[in-house]
Amino acid sequence: MGSVKDYFTSLGSGIASLVKGMQVTGKEMVTRKITEEYPDNRLDSPAAPRFRAELKLIYDAEGNHKCIACGTCERNCPNGTIKVITKMVDTLTGKKKKLDRYIYDLGSCTFCQLCATTCPTGALAFDNDFEQAVFTRDKLIKQLNYLPEKEEPAPTPEQIAAAEAARQAKIEAAKAAAAKAKAAREAAAKAAGEAPEAPAAPANPEK
Repeated sequence: MGSVKDYFTSLGSGIASLVKGMQVTGKEMVTRKITEEYPDNRLDSPAAPRFRAELKLIYDAEGNHKCIACGTCERNCPNGTIKVITKMVDTLTGKKKKLDRYIYDLGSCTFCQLCATTCPTGALAFDNDFEQAVFTRDKLIKQLNYLPEKEEPAPTPEQIAAAEAARQAKIEAAKAAAAKAKAAREAAAKAAGEAPEAPAAPANPEK
């Protein structure tokens, strides 16, 4: 008798669970779908605008970027993902540090965005291109400055004249400072020479 009761109890609970599940299924059938049909909708940008997928060096329409090779992003990266390789170039005002290669390892990036938020010139940004699957990890190491670095522009005659005038002004200022310091030393030495001499100590009497 007990087994028959248990049978119908289990049957009733099963039917109740089935009805509850069918209610959920029926509700979802008429609910607006949110599943992305990837890759069919690849051209519709299924990723969210705030999604961080890959670090990019921002180029303008003329192929210029704002990176000054200061190394702030490299120092702030907690995972050693960024390596800024620089070179020294000759300019009108002397040596100048310039970006040579910007190396970024996507495979070790934590997407914290510290590099982009601390960049003083706003040269970096994350895009939402999430299709980054590759077969080997070395393909995740990328050079972000993919365009050739532009040479320093040739100085104009006005800039050359201004630089030469500034150089001569520095030379004259240094000469004037040196002459002033020399005059001060000579005045101090002359004043010390005109001071009364201290009396000599008495000689020891002969024994």
